[in-house]
Amino acid sequence: MTTRIVVVSAGLSTPSSTRLLADLLGEAAVAAVASRGAEVELEHVELRGLAHDLTDHLLTSFPSAALRSAIDAVRHADGVIAVTPVFSASYSGLFKTFFDVLELGVLDGKPVVLAATAGTARHSLVLDHALRPLFSYLHAIAVPTGVFAATEDFAGGPELAKRVERAAGELAALVAPGGGAPAEADRRELVEDVLAHPTDFETLLRRASDPLGSSRAD
Repeated sequence: MTTRIVVVSAGLSTPSSTRLLADLLGEAAVAAVASRGAEVELEHVELRGLAHDLTDHLLTSFPSAALRSAIDAVRHADGVIAVTPVFSASYSGLFKTFFDVLELGVLDGKPVVLAATAGTARHSLVLDHALRPLFSYLHAIAVPTGVFAATEDFAGGPELAKRVERAAGELAALVAPGGGAPAEADRRELVEDVLAHPTDFETLLRRASDPLGSSRAD
């Protein structure tokens, strides 16, 4: 069975740091999924070429063939990597418009890597303040590690590569065969076990008063 990963990139310039980060994440995701023994199909959706199509769709509600193809790619993907430049402390309008035109349910339960680029690291909080709320609303499953890259991060330091690899590994764990969140029955069993064996109030107080309590065995 082939695992399908779609990279959605909203860079506006050519060349684009946003597309560069998208390529890094796509390559890392392919490697991470392949390391789990799965075949991988990677597809890029470059929103720059769909800008007019997106505007027309907003006005007419009829997508062009190219836009319909991009939407269907996301619909049938096992996992998505979404990368946006930062405009005015948030995702770009082009990026938001694409996800605005997706039909309800397209991203339900779909694993997504969130990523953004900007000129300086001052914008790094966009991942948690803008992107995560958006994809939570769309019912996607955002992997824990978001990837932000400032201009200086592309100079060749190890930190960006580490974040890219970690995010790709988290995506692979959700989309590769045998990965994913626990089944509903398993989640129910975990919840029932917690309810059957609650932590007593004295232990909770001890943990709160002990800075190392949360990392120690009771």
